[in-house]
Amino acid sequence: METTARRGIATLLVCAAWLPVTGAAFLTAAPASAADIGHRRDPSGLATILRRAERGDPRAETTLCYMAYDGRGIPQSYGAALDWCTQAAHQGDPDAQYLLGLMYDKGFGADPDVIKAYKWLDLAAANAAPYNRDNYTRVRNAVASKMTRDQLVIGQKLALEFIATRP
Repeated sequence: METTARRGIATLLVCAAWLPVTGAAFLTAAPASAADIGHRRDPSGLATILRRAERGDPRAETTLCYMAYDGRGIPQSYGAALDWCTQAAHQGDPDAQYLLGLMYDKGFGADPDVIKAYKWLDLAAANAAPYNRDNYTRVRNAVASKMTRDQLVIGQKLALEFIATRP
């Protein structure tokens, strides 16, 4: 499924999940003020997160990835999670890179692929905040233990090529 189609589905899923809570006005009415966001009209800030994600904010995309992955606040969808994580991971978000690596390792939202899993987990470990680095490294190493030497070389090469394309 194309990225645009997945984003459209994710948007529909988010809207459908919130219609019972916010009513149809959610789809048509803008908040009266910034104070309404996160309060009366959008108690969780979901509409704000969605708007930010659709504008390309990697933290908002990662948040939607986690929400779709776990079904927290929106219907669970590995396909939508994969799409949001991919968008954020390509922008360098280490948490999205980590979750994307897990999804490829387990085959959630995509066919299992240890090479892609390793690539994203390696990037996540390299870019992680200090408090996440050890965990991300352990998971990357666990995936590496399932790989052949040739697969590992390809995964490392893909990670290096990704780094080379970053500004």
